[in-house]
Amino acid sequence: MITLRTARPGDLDAVLAFWQVAAENDNRPADSATAPENLLARDPEALVLALDDDTVVGSVIAGFDGWRYHLYRLSVAPGHRRQGIATALLEHAENRFRALGATRSDAMVLDENVTAQSAWWARGYRVQEDWSRWIKPL
Repeated sequence: MITLRTARPGDLDAVLAFWQVAAENDNRPADSATAPENLLARDPEALVLALDDDTVVGSVIAGFDGWRYHLYRLSVAPGHRRQGIATALLEHAENRFRALGATRSDAMVLDENVTAQSAWWARGYRVQEDWSRWIKPL
């Protein structure tokens, strides 16, 4: 049975290992424990996990910076896809945002990740054509 809960500091090694298998990692700097540790310290409810017994099979970061509501790292283990886990994670995240007063949220999805785009589309998200993301490595 799949359960959802917020991540705890003791989960982070398993989360990082999970992201290596289930998340899109090709176009980003390598993950380190520092980023999710900082996330949990700043916003302990932001990282939501889907667990099959004690094994991480899904995740989403539902980040709130005090103004905007952002979704990152929606990932489901390859062997657990098409079972409603992504939908459950997004519903959990959206409910969190509504409780915080949100009227909309946004998600970052790679243009080449057609599988992910289908999941976002099915949940009611649409591409905002008039925006581009600008980044600068620090």
